[in-house]
Amino acid sequence: MAHILVVDDSPTETHIISTTLEKQGHRISVAVDGKDGVEKATQIIPDLILMDVVMPELNGFQATRQLTKQPATASIPVIMVTTKDQKTDKMWAERQGAKGYITKPFVEDELIQEVNRLLLA
Repeated sequence: MAHILVVDDSPTETHIISTTLEKQGHRISVAVDGKDGVEKATQIIPDLILMDVVMPELNGFQATRQLTKQPATASIPVIMVTTKDQKTDKMWAERQGAKGYITKPFVEDELIQEVNRLLLA
């Protein structure tokens, strides 16, 4: 299936997301913060990126903005997966280039549907 990069500073969240997607047959790579996420995305060019927002070094909004401005990574869809649940957060994510937005805690089916929507687009 697809190669998905999970960018999250929480080992628990990373494990939950990775396990959910591995059960669907996806290959997972992990980054521990936004800076690491930008570096890994540039190296591996995944099919999709799942990006937390609240992280050290570089937050998810900043990392998404960097990825969507770099020619090598601009076409990789980014789904924000975050506890930030305000309408303004979602709008800001879209302005940075995110193609999807899921709030934590999420339902597995919701994550799978959003991933499939963007992979099949």
